[in-house]
Amino acid sequence: MSTRRILIVEDEQPIREVVAFGLKRAGFSVSEAGNGVQAQASVANERPDLILMDWMLPDISGLELTRRLKRDELTREIPVIMLTARAEELDKVTGLESGADDYLTKPFSPRELKARIDAVLRRSSPLDETQSLQVKGLQLDTAGHRVLAEGVEIHLGPTEYNMLSFFMTHPNRVYSRSQLLDRVWGANVYVEERTVDVHIRRLRKALGSHGLDGYIQTVRSAGYRFCPPGE
Repeated sequence: MSTRRILIVEDEQPIREVVAFGLKRAGFSVSEAGNGVQAQASVANERPDLILMDWMLPDISGLELTRRLKRDELTREIPVIMLTARAEELDKVTGLESGADDYLTKPFSPRELKARIDAVLRRSSPLDETQSLQVKGLQLDTAGHRVLAEGVEIHLGPTEYNMLSFFMTHPNRVYSRSQLLDRVWGANVYVEERTVDVHIRRLRKALGSHGLDGYIQTVRSAGYRFCPPGE
């Protein structure tokens, strides 16, 4: 496997250098950007496998830059981990709803950062490339890493893609938030259960644009299930 490339977007040089040093020691290839303009240039010139995005940048907020990347067809598949000193739950939800795939509060340890990066990269990697899942007009093409609704492509982030893949292979069964964290994010990954709700909303919104949001049902006080109409 080729070395994974991480782009660090952080305006404070000492923090950027410490993070870069730890990632290089962990075997990653690292690029750095001190502001939004440099970050966009780096993404265009040398597409990273993952972006570590500081919330506060001098020219544009990390939230807005993440939104721009996720709106662009050429960059929406690049996973983003938001880095910030903001620790309130509302801030975390805001960061995730901007399109970020994970959220890490400063200060953090190199070990925790690597664990988060590894988990997000696993979620963004194609699953079984020999398999194609199809349920009543909804198709998940693992070879092409695409989701289609009646032949029309639905654009999903890596976490939503893996969540839908799990649901489609485990239909009509209720899963709690903690079970979904274990199955989709992986065991021993420190992610808050509220994160599941954010990604469920994001997945429903994407499916809803094709009239398929009803496929994912909320079971009160229990969790969520994937249940195609008529089943």
